[in-house]
Amino acid sequence: MARFGAQAATGQLVQELEILVRTAIFKPANSLVGLLLQSAADQIDAAYQPKPGQARKGRVSICVDGIFGSFVLTRDYYYHEGKKEGHYPADAALGLEGTCTPALARLMCLEGADESSYQKAERHLQEIGGIEASARQIQRMVQRVGVAAQAWQERPAQSGEGAVPVMYVSGDATGVPMRKEELAGIEGKQEDGSAKTRMIYAGCVFTQHKTDEEGQPVRDHESTTYVSSFGTIDEFGPCLRQEALRRGMALALQVILLVDGASCLEKMGRTCFSNAIQIVDFFHALEHAGKVLEALLGSKNHPDYENRLHLWARELLQDQVEQLIRRAQAECVGKANAQTVEKELGYFVNNVSRMQYGTFRGRGFFIGSGVIEAGCKTVIGARCKQSGMFWSRKGAENILALRCIDASRRLAQFWKYRLDTHVALNDPLPLAA
Repeated sequence: MARFGAQAATGQLVQELEILVRTAIFKPANSLVGLLLQSAADQIDAAYQPKPGQARKGRVSICVDGIFGSFVLTRDYYYHEGKKEGHYPADAALGLEGTCTPALARLMCLEGADESSYQKAERHLQEIGGIEASARQIQRMVQRVGVAAQAWQERPAQSGEGAVPVMYVSGDATGVPMRKEELAGIEGKQEDGSAKTRMIYAGCVFTQHKTDEEGQPVRDHESTTYVSSFGTIDEFGPCLRQEALRRGMALALQVILLVDGASCLEKMGRTCFSNAIQIVDFFHALEHAGKVLEALLGSKNHPDYENRLHLWARELLQDQVEQLIRRAQAECVGKANAQTVEKELGYFVNNVSRMQYGTFRGRGFFIGSGVIEAGCKTVIGARCKQSGMFWSRKGAENILALRCIDASRRLAQFWKYRLDTHVALNDPLPLAA
């Protein structure tokens, strides 16, 4: 265990040394860091204890790319004949990602996920840092690391954060434009029933400790964290639940599930957040109120449409959703539009308990899902829904996992986990689960 910790510290030192040297604009950085890492690699190789079945095959050289240049690193190579598997102890201990140092890999992933395209990331790295990395290299690095990032999002929860008065959990879905082969068998909204996009679920968790002078809820600063998944709702729900548990859901005095009224999210609430208060987003409620009024009046251009929509808004905020339903039903009795009105009213009939907005506001709760709506636009849409983009599922999933981790301010935690995972490959006695 002591050796494990020492090697993890070595990998961390590699990142910090690169950043320090580049910030100082130290000209001999390339040769200096190369010498230091070669020395570290030699010490790691000398101390390495091969696992059963591993045989040392000699020394192998590799050209390593860092954030300030390239250098040659020579290290021991081991091969396990039974597993047909090779291993470089120094690479694992130093946290190398292929032929890149951990600092360069981290920067490539950050730029590749943050910029609107890999080409822009390439230009940004070259212009700002003088780092030569092609768009294709950046894409490959994002896909290499993104697989681990998605798995990290879905990891089982461990000890959560401290108790909070109110915790909010919210989920939504949005379509990501996909390549044709990725859409085989998926039903869509095109005239022929085909789809142009594939649905991805996004979820967020945030907390609230207080209200303002007017009793309006105040979201805790930088308390929002995100997860994403192309899986089904039955796969996404548990993933979002694990995130809530990591955030301390078990100790929260009250948990609120903010949804848009979709039946799949309602089901997720029952199965994964059974003790939460479910609230349907007020904006979506007003959207559906508009559909009811359009069915009642025949058109949005009716002179009474706007006034009646404002009336619905006021009455919804006074817990009068049941009265509105009865009034609309009575208004269309015996008329040709009765069936259409009843269909649109179904949204309210199915969500009466989730639309007690007056009560919810009186208790100081949020009644809007603006946080996750914004997350879908900034985390997903800003990167994966640009003009002309068509993704593979893995391509989008991996880059969005990195964006969720970044938006959650957890990059340092993820890269530490990533480094520890590399270093663990050198442990001759892996810890039992």
